[in-house]
Amino acid sequence: MSDIKTITEALINFRNERDWEQFHNPKDLALAINVEAGELLELYLWKNAAEANKEKIKEELADVFAYAFLLADKYQFDVKEIILEKIQKNAAKYPVEKAKGTAKKYNEL
Repeated sequence: MSDIKTITEALINFRNERDWEQFHNPKDLALAINVEAGELLELYLWKNAAEANKEKIKEELADVFAYAFLLADKYQFDVKEIILEKIQKNAAKYPVEKAKGTAKKYNEL
């Protein structure tokens, strides 16, 4: 069994034991990702990146991943597949010879 499948099943078991699936519709999962991403950003607010608490970063990042995995499961997306597909799309938009070493958006290369 893949690591992603193991993680997703653990998340689903945790959710189902608490009867929380009723709250986990796609819209609310997407909102939860945004809320948790905001909490992750807050850890960096008004400080140098090196000053952010790594343990809290780990916790908030785990929350972002958890909701993202649950949202992917709602749509029966294969997480590995959709990420690899996105990397291929980005490779076409950001060819190495144009994008290497620059943070410009693809339409500015």
